[in-house]
Amino acid sequence: MELGELVGRRPFPAAGLLLGLTRRCPLSCAHCSTGSSLTTREEPDADRLVRFVGSFTRENRPDVVMLTGGEPLLLPALVEELSARARAAGSRTALLSGMFFARSREIPPPVLRAIRGVDHFSASLDAHHEREIPRADVFRAVHRIRETGVAVSFHLTGTGADDPYLADITRAVDTEFGGQVPSLVNEVRAFGRAASWAAPARTGPEAGAVSPCAMAAWPVVAFDGAVLACCNQDTVDLRPAPAHLYLGHVDTDDWATVRGRALESPVLRMIRTVGPAHLAARAGAFSDGASYCHGCRALGADDRVADEARSVAAGAVGALLDLTAARRGAAEGPVGVVRHHGCASYAPLVVARVPAGDGSR
Repeated sequence: MELGELVGRRPFPAAGLLLGLTRRCPLSCAHCSTGSSLTTREEPDADRLVRFVGSFTRENRPDVVMLTGGEPLLLPALVEELSARARAAGSRTALLSGMFFARSREIPPPVLRAIRGVDHFSASLDAHHEREIPRADVFRAVHRIRETGVAVSFHLTGTGADDPYLADITRAVDTEFGGQVPSLVNEVRAFGRAASWAAPARTGPEAGAVSPCAMAAWPVVAFDGAVLACCNQDTVDLRPAPAHLYLGHVDTDDWATVRGRALESPVLRMIRTVGPAHLAARAGAFSDGASYCHGCRALGADDRVADEARSVAAGAVGALLDLTAARRGAAEGPVGVVRHHGCASYAPLVVARVPAGDGSR
């Protein structure tokens, strides 16, 4: 599974599942959105995660399961088990790693076995990571992973389109891998450790404007096992979770239940179709000055919002609106998705410049 295929499914509701295995991580990057460290033990119960992924069926499963952290490869046996169970149901797995293991000349056997079991492997690399894991070590490890036949990519992060680090690292990846390895380029957001120093989020839409949120498409399993309808880190960590964004818990719910709640909620359909600001304005509940995401989190506190959403997006009509919005969000392909949600200047890198197996420059 190539990166472009994975990203191209992002706008479609319940086409994917983001699964946080642990908040632990051997690195201590200054921009870490989850505030991960080796001393942070917060993680879902492994048996519950296995049971939850084991509830996938051929008829009812996500297309993609994205294994994240923290550092998911601190739990290589769990990665293997989850990947095998997902594959048995027809789902594919992707894994994002901070590359702590690249410090060794050889990839540790348990880690390599776990990587061989996934369908896509993405290496996270940025200026903060490079202070702990040298670029040359990361490149060496990615070459080794490519040799196993697993599709690979880079997840690169910088401060924006004019960041000289991004210009340098994207050139280096292109040179090292001959244009055959794609990259997803994002900008640092003010979450986790970066909350005190990163630039604020880009200006949101005008009050009441239509601005669909594709980030409410894939359910997210948080580090305490709760399942949310949003991947915004502040929302994922907020307890109690906003009722309209809470989809269940891996201790008590299976995939079919979570997927049904994600797909059938009129409020979530409206968030994905027109966005939270427009929904609030329609309901007469707009909060002046609230940020896009903060305004979304506040929607569940106003009954007028739920009533308005039901009047527009309940039933078959709402399902059609939801699907139409997803298709519109995916119309420009994976490059278009990244232009809207990542670092737009580097969006074309989400697709490899040279097809795999073609060594021409």
